[in-house]
Amino acid sequence: MKVLQPTLTKVPWILAALVLVVGVLLDLLAPEPYTGLPLLAAAPLIAGATLSFRSAFAVVCVTCVVSVAVDVERERPATPLLVDLAVVGLIGVLALVVNRLIVRQGRDLARARDVAEAVQRAVLPDPPREVGPVAVAAGYTAAQAEARIGGDLYAVQQTPFGVRMIIGDVRGKGIAAVAAVSVAIGAFRQEAEYASTLAALSQRMDEALAREAARSGPLISTEGFTTAVLAEVSADGAALSLVNRGHPPPYLVHGGRIVRLDPTAPQLPLGVGLGELAPAGSASVDVVRLPPGASLLLVTDGVTEARDSHGTFYDPVDSARLQRPFEDPDELVEALTEDVGRWTEGVHADDMAILVVTRRGRAA
Repeated sequence: MKVLQPTLTKVPWILAALVLVVGVLLDLLAPEPYTGLPLLAAAPLIAGATLSFRSAFAVVCVTCVVSVAVDVERERPATPLLVDLAVVGLIGVLALVVNRLIVRQGRDLARARDVAEAVQRAVLPDPPREVGPVAVAAGYTAAQAEARIGGDLYAVQQTPFGVRMIIGDVRGKGIAAVAAVSVAIGAFRQEAEYASTLAALSQRMDEALAREAARSGPLISTEGFTTAVLAEVSADGAALSLVNRGHPPPYLVHGGRIVRLDPTAPQLPLGVGLGELAPAGSASVDVVRLPPGASLLLVTDGVTEARDSHGTFYDPVDSARLQRPFEDPDELVEALTEDVGRWTEGVHADDMAILVVTRRGRAA
């Protein structure tokens, strides 16, 4: 990409110069007069829409000079010469005005994106590098670089019951999604400290999100629900508990192998408003062993629904690039991000969040 950048910046210059040259040739060689005038007038417009103000101003001046030179060469009377110059000059002024408007709009858009990104960073800060018996790494890739905000979320927290974590995806995009993310993260951080079991934590979050959706109006309620995986690593790091609420299943990465941890029983997403129909603590909890050096890989649907050029979904289990030992969680996050980018050829249809927790200690 870096190699192509200088070439791409020359394209507007080449296009404006080409239009100008073709316009001059048509004006000089065409049997009908003024055939090339539309192209002469188009050169400043192209420059105004694609180049900097200084460069666009230079193109406008050059076009005016060329217009006069062509009329002199064709020995046209003074009145047509002045009319041609007025037409080219007026369009040049309009091109410069358009240039300033585009620059101002781009500046305002960049400022708005920066504010939105700051809001999301405040709502979704980077998790701690180490918590209890595990090391932690996370990655976030927006579907569109200009958007920078989305509805994916993750959090890791030390609690009296072990290390608890969540990865999820709220329904929706943009500022409304960030608002829903803040509610989900807040509910997790509050309830994770007091819910004695992962099933109780799931139930409490379900009720909290449903209550918030009911009283917060359209900004939150229109998002509808949040898919999530709740996980808990025991104090000694040996046991891993999982509750999956309608989210893509996590993976256990150990010894060069990847195993998908499908839930034993499917469950509804959080916040759908049906929590009162289920008995307290009734969520299905799956418990697996977490050996030393093993990693829990949690992802959002930006990973599992990534497609290649043939429409085939990406599957981490089938990726040869991930079937190797990883020294730390950051290495796994980077390898998965690069592998998904290679699979989709750099095109991301959805936001992609990745959370990896690795039990410290050497693998047996």
